[in-house]
Amino acid sequence: MPTYQSLKEAQEVFKGDRFAAVNGMQINELGEDGCVCSMTLTENHRNAYGGVMGGVTFTLADFALAVTSNQIHSLSVAQQVSINYLNAPKGERLIAKSKCIKSGKTTTVVNVDVTDDTGRLIAQFVGTAFKL
Repeated sequence: MPTYQSLKEAQEVFKGDRFAAVNGMQINELGEDGCVCSMTLTENHRNAYGGVMGGVTFTLADFALAVTSNQIHSLSVAQQVSINYLNAPKGERLIAKSKCIKSGKTTTVVNVDVTDDTGRLIAQFVGTAFKL
């Protein structure tokens, strides 16, 4: 049974995630086993060479893991994560689409694909969340 009864309820809860909120991350869609989160890129997300910081992509994917794992079982926390950076973003927005691939007794495993608004695949992230 999902934790949040609506997208609006999840959005209200995750407003408390200050780091995600101040960086403009938002939940756009929420299902029983996945979500879509996104953010608009600004100059604050750029490194010294003008590219998007890898930590921005990582944080958006981690945010999608948090939303998904806590939708499946609240309270859950990240236990182990990995990310493969595939391309530099070319668009103005990043979009993270998550899908739970395993919900076990104590852990949840979630895949997250991060794309930009041009459709370019930016990163693939796998996270394991521990159910508290």
